Amino acid sequence: MAKKAKKTKAKPTKKPKSYKLSKQNKIILGSLLMLLSIALFFSFISFYFNWQDDQSALSEFNDRNEEAKNLLNKFGAAVSHFFMYKGFGLTALIIPVLLCFKGLYMFLALDQKGMLKKWIWGLIFMIWTSIALGFFAYEQPLLGGLIGYEMNDFLQDYIGKIGVLLLLLFGLIFILVRLFKFSPEDMAKWFKGKTSSLKSEFKGGGKVEETEPSMTLSLEPEDETPVIIDTYTHKEDIPPLVEDTVDDFEVTIPSEEETEDLTMKVEKIVEEKEEKKNIADKLVDDFGEFDPTLELGNYKFPTIELLDQHGVTGGITINQEELEENKIKIVNTLKNYKIGIAQIKATIGPTVTLYEIVPEAGVRISKIKNLEDDIALSLAALGIRIIAPIPGKGTIGIEVPNKNATIVSMRSVIASTKFQKAEMQLPIAFGKTISNETFVVDLAKMPHLLMAGATGQGKSVGLNAVLTSLLYKKHPAEVKFVLVDPKKVELTLFNKIERHFLAKLPDSEDAIITDNTKVIHTLNSLCIEMDNRYELLKTAMVRNIKEYNDKFKARKLNPNDGHMFLPYIVLVIDEFADLIMTAGKEVETPVARLAQLARAIGIHLIIATQRPSVNVITGLIKANFPARIAFRVTSKIDSRTILDASGADQLIGRGDMLYTQGNDVTRIQCAFVDTPEVEKITEYIGSQRAYAEAHQLPEYVGEESGTSLDNNISDRDAMFRQAAEVIVTAQQGSASLIQRKLKLGYNRAGRIVDQLEAAGIVGPFEGSKARQVLVPDLVALDQLLNNEL
Repeated sequence: MAKKAKKTKAKPTKKPKSYKLSKQNKIILGSLLMLLSIALFFSFISFYFNWQDDQSALSEFNDRNEEAKNLLNKFGAAVSHFFMYKGFGLTALIIPVLLCFKGLYMFLALDQKGMLKKWIWGLIFMIWTSIALGFFAYEQPLLGGLIGYEMNDFLQDYIGKIGVLLLLLFGLIFILVRLFKFSPEDMAKWFKGKTSSLKSEFKGGGKVEETEPSMTLSLEPEDETPVIIDTYTHKEDIPPLVEDTVDDFEVTIPSEEETEDLTMKVEKIVEEKEEKKNIADKLVDDFGEFDPTLELGNYKFPTIELLDQHGVTGGITINQEELEENKIKIVNTLKNYKIGIAQIKATIGPTVTLYEIVPEAGVRISKIKNLEDDIALSLAALGIRIIAPIPGKGTIGIEVPNKNATIVSMRSVIASTKFQKAEMQLPIAFGKTISNETFVVDLAKMPHLLMAGATGQGKSVGLNAVLTSLLYKKHPAEVKFVLVDPKKVELTLFNKIERHFLAKLPDSEDAIITDNTKVIHTLNSLCIEMDNRYELLKTAMVRNIKEYNDKFKARKLNPNDGHMFLPYIVLVIDEFADLIMTAGKEVETPVARLAQLARAIGIHLIIATQRPSVNVITGLIKANFPARIAFRVTSKIDSRTILDASGADQLIGRGDMLYTQGNDVTRIQCAFVDTPEVEKITEYIGSQRAYAEAHQLPEYVGEESGTSLDNNISDRDAMFRQAAEVIVTAQQGSASLIQRKLKLGYNRAGRIVDQLEAAGIVGPFEGSKARQVLVPDLVALDQLLNNEL
């Protein structure tokens, strides 16, 4: 029998190491390439005037007493002789140009996506031009260089002068078509335009037949604005209409000629869309993708040295005596109740040790669960928590607090590989789990976070950990914070980064919001921002903020149409219970609306409260906050309110917390970041160059400032009628819509809305909702306005 061939395992292929230049090295190398290109340019130009005089200097290159007349002396003479005489002649000037572009892109840290393409086409054009100069200036070999001269001579020996000429013509067509997008249709249009303009000049003074303007509105998909096509048609050339009238209802059917005209217009629209796409691709090739961080291009992220190394630097200290003692006590306690254990294992964390036990066959889990207080009594420890069973494992977990807890510093969490290499939109490092692993989550996927816990159990430190994580990972152009602090003392340190990271109302002096009235206005302003962003996503035909920003970076959205790069907005409310007590529904309604809708457009909420009762954290809010954090609370009821499960009442405090995102509950020791550390971070950021002002949220006008204008026609704005037509056409009564469509400021748009309300075109103010439009269509609008005259 034949022996079976042994299967050999394929050796894993090693991935090639990728070397990436740092920003400083890019600046150094970029400046070197630019200066080198300038040197080559001057040496090449100088070559044409001094090449004969410098021949002796080339032969005596090692003689220091010998000088060349080239602007860069012997170096310039040697380099220019190599590239100009022995190389490509006059076209060698392309080389310093390409080097200058490469150096400039590296110096300014621009995207080099299209740089290889520029080099390839530059070299192709240089070779073709060298051969062409060698053919047409055969008597002047310096123009095409030795390469052009020899290549031309070689080709003529095989295909003759006519063959070389045809080959050069083909090369020219290739370059024009591939590089400059040349096509016969473009050439025909160009000649047609020239001949028609010449004919019109020769026919000047002739009688022009009477024409009648007709306006055609071509509707495109939602991502394009309507294209207005102006045509002038002779009266006798207007195609006849076939009319069919039934009960005074007129139906107009276009004839075949008109159908052809419509088809031509649709084809023209498709061509225009393709042209826009090509323009976007060309912009990306020429300038690279749009970089939102360019305005603060020199911004430096906070350094790890700004954070302190709290506690033990060498990790967790294992106390073998404590482990053995706890194991014996757990086994003996269970034996007292006739519960046998087949196996026990310990996992040590910074604050808590998890003992995993496998009971003997036939033992009911509920029996062990009911012994929670007895085990706590035997261990003489607070915060015993039994997990029966552990999800995904066939074991029962008993969490026992360590006698000497280890402080988890924010520095160790930020410096961890898991956080540094996290490819997330809004990465947050909370702390470390029981297995001593750094716990990192993405706020953009939560999408909102609810935090609760009794006073002094770590909520404020948890909020600081969230904000610190984002400051260490995101550029000021990418994320903005809206900070609400009813206690007026917890978030004041972040005032120093107002013009970098904070967002506020236009008329607000302080970026940290403490007044309840300002809180209500800010929440409603965020609702307006949400509606505006959804309108931008709709016109861009994308589903979320990531797709929108990617499309904007690729230069496929026109800023003249109101499009802009959208930063993430993180709303942080430190004490939600106080707002609910004082404002109630005025706060709950916009918060619930933001929680329901704001995820896709990049607005995320973090709400903290020390009183997680049902009248504060209502069912409407809880339903839209799947991600929740519970620090230590005083009762099982509070734990069930925040987590929908018990356990938060058994935590030991000082940053010990439970995290859930709608499925499993994870116990984490929150990273500790002290007030002086936050102060150093904010001072480091605040001392750098910032934007002119904080990020401006849309202006919000409350009910108290509603309209009291009389319907005085003479006082109306000059854009009143256009605004009325925009509102009636869109059937949406909002000042932001008038702003975008008519390119007006918010104050003027708000006055026009007041005038529209006085005229009976829109309804009264309804909070964060758009006003009701009372006029159904443009015909009714014309009748209404004509009756006023």
